[in-house]
Amino acid sequence: MNHSICSRPVSNAITRRQMLHGLGATLGSLAFTKLLASEGFAAPAAPLGNLLAPKAPMFPAKAKNVIMLFMEGGPGHMDTYELAYRMQMEVPDVIDLKGETEATREMYGMNDKDTATFGRQCLLARRLVEKGVRFVQIFSGGWDSHDYLERAHTERIRSVDRGMAALIRDLKQRGMLDDTLVIWCGEFGRTPDNNKRGGVYSLGRGHNNKAMTMLLAGGGVKKGSIVGATDELGLKAVEVVHPIRDMHVTLLNLLGLDDNKLTYYHAGRYKQLSQFGGQVIKELIA
Repeated sequence: MNHSICSRPVSNAITRRQMLHGLGATLGSLAFTKLLASEGFAAPAAPLGNLLAPKAPMFPAKAKNVIMLFMEGGPGHMDTYELAYRMQMEVPDVIDLKGETEATREMYGMNDKDTATFGRQCLLARRLVEKGVRFVQIFSGGWDSHDYLERAHTERIRSVDRGMAALIRDLKQRGMLDDTLVIWCGEFGRTPDNNKRGGVYSLGRGHNNKAMTMLLAGGGVKKGSIVGATDELGLKAVEVVHPIRDMHVTLLNLLGLDDNKLTYYHAGRYKQLSQFGGQVIKELIA
């Protein structure tokens, strides 16, 4: 008598690991869970609670919130509208700046047409974090200048400098900077040459994937420190050299998350946010 629970010959029996993997997100997995529960092997499902409540990190986090000031790039798109009602109910209060003092509005440059737009975005970022939003991204376009760089970037710098300085000062005054990580960055660096290529000449500089500048404040990073350096021409990094994935791993570390444990199974292998792992840039961390 054959006592095997498999419908295939014993020689082709699958392992327990293969069985659980095969169940996956199928009706079979639901049936298997029900069987386990009926036999007393499965714990009752825990209540979902507040899905928006912060989850416990893997280890003590230095940063609880992130405000990213991104120079250039397209606006983000929402992948889901499940939280639309909550947003519609709370956002109007957040974007109503009537309660802000005139001194605060002046600090953010909202009374100057050249700085008002970005200053308002920075002030809204602070208000969003106060309301419990943990990740805020601000965009500033116009930084991908390939000609007349001095003129173009001088205008862009003037438009954002006041707002970002006010944001950091405001967060510090309110006791929020210690656990709010502020990141200023673009998509890439700039080459040190003058773009004279193929007989075409313009007073600009090309994209540089070998060196770029980022500014970080609060959220567990070192204060007043310069980490890394380029060669004398500014062509490539030569001190504290790291690929961009190490920056991602470092930001996760500041948030109390271990990149090596944030894996998911896809296309036959386990993947992670940094693709295949990275190193924490210890020189950045306080």
